[in-house]
Amino acid sequence: MHYSFQPTGVCCRHMEMEIVDGIVKNVIFTGGCNGNLQGIAALVEGQPAEEIIRRVKGIRCGIKSTSCPDQLAQALEAYLSENK
Repeated sequence: MHYSFQPTGVCCRHMEMEIVDGIVKNVIFTGGCNGNLQGIAALVEGQPAEEIIRRVKGIRCGIKSTSCPDQLAQALEAYLSENK
């Protein structure tokens, strides 16, 4: 299933991904630190949503209360709660 998410509090303006049977694929970030976000997308490719959440939830960016990885975790949590 295709899922879109509008992150808040970070440089990234939009996230899109495919989630098939709880496995995350094809994550695309719009805006933000291009190289870092490409790296995150490559690292989470093929991983279970729950595992990604466990690993990146709560990561902060500098003095911000969130980060792009944390926003990805929030997107996945929203997806899972909407698709139980």
